[in-house]
Amino acid sequence: MQNTAMMTNESPKGFLLLNAHLSPTFVNYAAAQILAYPEEPQTHKNLCDQVGARIRSILVSEEPSNGSVFVAIFQSGRRRYVCRSFSVDGIETGVLQASFAIILERASTTSTLVAQLFDRFHLTAREQEVAQFLSQGLTSKEIGARMQISPNTVKAFLRLIMVKMGVTTRSGVVGKALNAR
Repeated sequence: MQNTAMMTNESPKGFLLLNAHLSPTFVNYAAAQILAYPEEPQTHKNLCDQVGARIRSILVSEEPSNGSVFVAIFQSGRRRYVCRSFSVDGIETGVLQASFAIILERASTTSTLVAQLFDRFHLTAREQEVAQFLSQGLTSKEIGARMQISPNTVKAFLRLIMVKMGVTTRSGVVGKALNAR
């Protein structure tokens, strides 16, 4: 059976689970390839140590922003990747433990722009999602349908984005995004 990402000409996404100490507890093969580059991940006897070191050197932000300790964009070889991190709270031996789920995906022009906007203008996850759809040229009604929210809620998100970016129009958001490159 073929990989779904290969059938859609999409790069496979890397997925990691990290414990509270940022040590990997699960790493899929795509994440291992991305983080081990230029070496092949299966050549390492202690892959978790190697991946853990790479996580600390390229994924952990030196200047955490928006409550995230991880960078939004990083480079591995010649390729740029978007790093999306999610805090996952769990209970281990009766004590609340924080851990992280991380998705690594190859950066497209649009996702790179949105990640830059997120960092620069401190957009929330939902604002980032609206900005992503806006950069694709969708109307408020189309964005609302994709996000399963009303067009009025989309407009409220757009107003928040505009205030944070210091613009007054939808095209101003896109223009500022293009100038952010």
